[in-house]
Amino acid sequence: MVTLGTASAAPGEIDTGRLEVGESRDGSPVGLPVAVVNGSQDGKTLYMQAASDGDELNGVGVIQRVVPQLDPSELSGVILICGIVNYHAFQIAEHRNPIDDTKMNRAYPGDASGTSSERIAAATHDAAVSADLVVDLHQGSTSQMIEEVRVRCGSRHRLHEECLELAKVFDCGYILDQKGPDGQLARAAPDEGVPTIDPELGGCVGWDEESIRAGVDGVFNVLRYYDFLPGGYTPSPQARATGFEQYGSPVGGLVNFHPNLGDRVSRGDTLFEVTDVFGERKAEIAADSAGVFWRSRRLPQVATGEYVCSIGTNIDTY
Repeated sequence: MVTLGTASAAPGEIDTGRLEVGESRDGSPVGLPVAVVNGSQDGKTLYMQAASDGDELNGVGVIQRVVPQLDPSELSGVILICGIVNYHAFQIAEHRNPIDDTKMNRAYPGDASGTSSERIAAATHDAAVSADLVVDLHQGSTSQMIEEVRVRCGSRHRLHEECLELAKVFDCGYILDQKGPDGQLARAAPDEGVPTIDPELGGCVGWDEESIRAGVDGVFNVLRYYDFLPGGYTPSPQARATGFEQYGSPVGGLVNFHPNLGDRVSRGDTLFEVTDVFGERKAEIAADSAGVFWRSRRLPQVATGEYVCSIGTNIDTY
């Protein structure tokens, strides 16, 4: 019998339940939706979670589509799932937990006696480090972004190669291999010996079916490669960036991008220009380095100094 919160499944069974993480302001319990898929054969344990940031819904779409396709009689090992991590932010479609104004993916490994976000982080961290592999589903918030997978433990970490292998197996075509900020699950779980990746499934308002399909494919790639499911999987060569440059606007106005997402750019290529409302050009911004046009803002209007786009740099093929 395998248990996560109130979900409990014997070999060959699936069960869903709630993982209690505190109480709401009326004193009623707050429970995250969780599932246990217990295979009929022994094997590894995979932990998956989504909506660590409350407006990043593509991961929820992935889980919504993956779970109905899982047959525990065909599965070896166990899959533990938390479908919505940032419960309070999800309810109001915001990025940060409104109870304590915290970005959840900066709160790991959490504190079981701490703030709302710290308690949620502690509970989900405990589930994550009980597994052999972790997939923490994200997206580029509401910006526009390519589908990619992030390895956040840093190149000198003892689990770097295992995390990089897991990222390649997820197989979105692009990998960002760069040490992440403190408090990310993809930083904290490898410190406990569990390879972890952070797939960033595009970026949109609501959810995007193409990005969700990429995530569903990625999950099943992982399940086959690590022998949860029969058939095996061989990942394709992918573009890996070990640098990430962000560009802001030196002026206010309206942005026009020159490259499309995923395009290769050379040093000196124009990334975007800013015009006034009458179309008169006010600024033209060029790339400082060669790389891949990785992410861009969704709305055209910008203020001075506001974020506009990002370039993945130091590209190789992995």
